[in-house]
Amino acid sequence: MPQQRLSRRLPDCCLVPVVAWGLVVPVKRLALAKSRLGAYGDDVRQALALAFAVDVVTAGLACPLVHEVIVVTDDPHAAGRLAEAGARIVPDAPDAGLNPALAHGADLLDEALGTAAVSADLPCLTPEDLTSALAAVVAGARAFVADAGGTGTTLLAAPPGVALVPSYGTRSRAEHLASGAVELEGRPGLRRDVDTPADLQQAVQLGVGRATAAVVARMGATMDR
Repeated sequence: MPQQRLSRRLPDCCLVPVVAWGLVVPVKRLALAKSRLGAYGDDVRQALALAFAVDVVTAGLACPLVHEVIVVTDDPHAAGRLAEAGARIVPDAPDAGLNPALAHGADLLDEALGTAAVSADLPCLTPEDLTSALAAVVAGARAFVADAGGTGTTLLAAPPGVALVPSYGTRSRAEHLASGAVELEGRPGLRRDVDTPADLQQAVQLGVGRATAAVVARMGATMDR
């Protein structure tokens, strides 16, 4: 249960509590998602956007530090598929952009949980990637992982008792640094977000989750675009 705290195997004098986490994953309406993948055609673009999110939810639920995954979305098709994957689905009640949506999702988590906002476009994400990052968050301080380009943010985490205060946007890495959040190194799978065909090719080379791999297999030669 989230109220329970486990401990790493350290001497009794310096036991470090391991926090249970809730993940908040924002998912755009598929009709609007991943516009820069439009070269593959509208159907493929939407299929990729949904597959990325499914792989993120799957990795999150397989992470031993994660107690719950909340998906904030108003897309009925995405909601159904991600609920099947095990996520708790909530509507984007604020309907005022990404940061209010993340704050809304965070408010719905048990207060005993740490809160982590995770991008929905990380098809390479693994449970180990999340475990490594979340275990590095220290008590009383927010932390984040930058994207592969070094300007955005793929994960923002706040331990119990600390507000998430998301500042996503075109220069979110700088915004989160300026707000006092600590930058974590992050493993490659947690940093490789996908916005463009070139990003997708790099992700495939790194290794993608099952849902994304299935869409890529159907794409065939179009992957070369």
